[in-house]
Amino acid sequence: MNLQTIQYSAFRNHARNFLEPAIIHKWNLEQQNIFTQLKKEGAVALAGDMRADTPGHSAKFGSYTLMDNETNKIVDLQLIQSNEVGGSYHMEKEGLKRCLDKLDANGLAVDYIVTDRHPQIQKYLRERGITQFYDVWHFEKGLSKKLEKLSKRKECEVLKRWLKSIKNHVYWSATSSVSGPEKVAKLTSLLNHIQNIHVHNNPLFPKCEHPDVLSRDRKKWFQPGSQALYKVEKVLNNKRVVKDVAKLSHHYQTSSLEAFHSVILRFTPKNVVFPFIGMLCRLYLAAMHQNENCQREQAITTTGQAVYKFVFPKTKRGECTAKPVKTEPTYGKLDFFFIMSS
Repeated sequence: MNLQTIQYSAFRNHARNFLEPAIIHKWNLEQQNIFTQLKKEGAVALAGDMRADTPGHSAKFGSYTLMDNETNKIVDLQLIQSNEVGGSYHMEKEGLKRCLDKLDANGLAVDYIVTDRHPQIQKYLRERGITQFYDVWHFEKGLSKKLEKLSKRKECEVLKRWLKSIKNHVYWSATSSVSGPEKVAKLTSLLNHIQNIHVHNNPLFPKCEHPDVLSRDRKKWFQPGSQALYKVEKVLNNKRVVKDVAKLSHHYQTSSLEAFHSVILRFTPKNVVFPFIGMLCRLYLAAMHQNENCQREQAITTTGQAVYKFVFPKTKRGECTAKPVKTEPTYGKLDFFFIMSS
């Protein structure tokens, strides 16, 4: 076709001398504006999580992101290479450390941070004196895996009827409570509820809040002293489970941050290899795109009706969920760099 194009070396020279410095400069300016706005609001509530550039435990790069829970804006983003910290397992802690150091250097105080239950993160935040809450989805996912495995045993078949209800109860216990002991009281009350006992000894949650309903299906209840009840009780009363339930986040979660990780895939696909500076600039572009579109309104029809769509999340195994449809995103920041590169 006799098409002419620039060589890769010419592209790299152009990117190195013009595009990459411009992206880094633009991100630094935007980040300083975010810091200025957050300082006026006092201590900030954050969500934090790491994304690896490849699946598994052999990632070369890891990007740790801090998001402001109030606005869903990316506050800081750090890229770590595994050989800097002695392996990919240590990248998450180092990424969080660099993010928090950046906030401290700019005079930002952290009220609390919502993360997953990574052991190194727990210890580091405890040593740093920062309040940490756990994302409910990560906790529920781990607990449900144990219960699903248990329900496959012959003596625990009755548990299959309760798996979905237990999932819902975990979320309700976290979001309807204001203190750690109350969350624990509500979750452990489940052991009475599945035996058709709805009055509890804990004063923080003395009685189930559902209306009294006479069930005709007696087979769904766990029998006192049964092997099934013993095994479920062993899972729910596990020391780590009880300890982690008390620290579940009752307000913000990391779902918006997980959604941002999906946005990153459009800028840095995991099946493409990028150099460090190339990866960093693409992450900055993703962050600026997120900050530009994080507060979009829900789309409406010409008659003023809110627009929803049906989605089928993998975790719900075929069940659909109605999800609000937002207005179309804008690409102001990206258009700027596109014009610059042309």
